[in-house]
Amino acid sequence: MDFNFASYGIGGLIILACDIYALLNVAGSSATIGKKVVWILVILVLPILGFIGWWLAGPRSSHL
Repeated sequence: MDFNFASYGIGGLIILACDIYALLNVAGSSATIGKKVVWILVILVLPILGFIGWWLAGPRSSHL
């Protein structure tokens, strides 16, 4: 088995950057506090699926 750890590290950094972007957008959105908390928890618990879900249907920030 040959694992390329560098590619996993780069992929992880890309996912982290996407999740941080999504979290900042959710925090700056005009959604209710309850919806913000739910979206933040989904993004934190399911990083890839949470980001994709937010990208497709999540609240958007008006100033980012």
